[in-house]
Amino acid sequence: MNEVLKNYFGILSLLLGITIGSIIGIYLPQTVDYIKPLGDIFLNLLFVSVVPLVFFAVSNSIASLEQQSKFGKIILTMSFTFLFFILTAAIFTILMVYLFPVSGITGSSEAISETVNNDSWSNRVVSFFTVAEFTDVFSRKNMLALLIFAFLTGFAARKAGEIGQPFRVFIASGYEVMKELLLLIMKFAPIGLGAYFAFQVSTLGSQLFGFYAKPLGLYYVAGVIYFIVFFSLYAFMANPKTGIKSFWAYSIFPTLTALSTCSSLATMPANLQAASKIGIPNQIANIVIPIGTTLHKNGSSMSSIIKIYVAFLIIGRDFFEPTNLLLALGITVFVSIVAGGIPNGGYIGEMLMISVYKLPQEAIPAVMIIGTLVDPLATVLNAVGQIVAAMFVNRFVKV
Repeated sequence: MNEVLKNYFGILSLLLGITIGSIIGIYLPQTVDYIKPLGDIFLNLLFVSVVPLVFFAVSNSIASLEQQSKFGKIILTMSFTFLFFILTAAIFTILMVYLFPVSGITGSSEAISETVNNDSWSNRVVSFFTVAEFTDVFSRKNMLALLIFAFLTGFAARKAGEIGQPFRVFIASGYEVMKELLLLIMKFAPIGLGAYFAFQVSTLGSQLFGFYAKPLGLYYVAGVIYFIVFFSLYAFMANPKTGIKSFWAYSIFPTLTALSTCSSLATMPANLQAASKIGIPNQIANIVIPIGTTLHKNGSSMSSIIKIYVAFLIIGRDFFEPTNLLLALGITVFVSIVAGGIPNGGYIGEMLMISVYKLPQEAIPAVMIIGTLVDPLATVLNAVGQIVAAMFVNRFVKV
């Protein structure tokens, strides 16, 4: 019994913190403003620590790979895995909205205020991949640029040969130090996440009913089915003997972290821990999970389809026309790539959807509100999906 409590102490304490936070959010919403700073402090510490962890994890993994062919195989397998998972999630959601259509959706008169970037698409593409100042690389708002920089740093460390050995030792040491720092910060997770969850419940709880109940219900039902059935299927495909058992044994903590923070980036340390316990080699986990946190999002894929479907209902157009469906799949892949690993990071994709389909202004509020309200489950699917993706890549690439 003592051994069981020791093994599950972290999960049980996190559940207790979230439960207490939920109760406070429901019954004592007036106190949320006083405890929310605890959640903000925890998340800030987490984000500040995760960014250098991404750099050290990715660059160390690339620098420590002994064979160039193995690295190429990891990247190729990872790319196909991400695309396969994203498209599967999108097609499954299209099937769900076709089998269980929603009617009577109307737009909201109140839009969520969001600053729209009026830069040209060429400037946006440049900003996705690079930054102008070195210090900007280490910002969580520029995760794709950080990943590219870490990739190049890892390659350079490998090409430097013997002279680069001290630097390779440095990034390996940096990775271990950042892991320990994150483990230390995560000890405060029950308090921090409980406070943040209280804020979420008190803020979004009343909005879960009304105009958006039907599409939200459809998303949450489809999302839970996808989470249980498809993730189990992916785990089985990755390891027919122990894949399902090991995935569900070690994915609870990342799931609760994602649900509490609504941030894929904040869940990354828990994902790395889970991958290690499952037995995924660091050379794979430290590439797939950080990159997947930015480029691979099952939940964003599903929410993108739901938002497009709802927008079409509002304006009275047929979502199931072949051209519209193909465009929806293309937008979904793009949204899953550019949506950042931070709370409510899908607004760029939503603006793209409005632009591509030339949707009228009245569709924008509904799309943004849907995106906000599905964020908790979408984050769970986005974040925990990195674990099954790493398992999948490990199935085909042995290091």
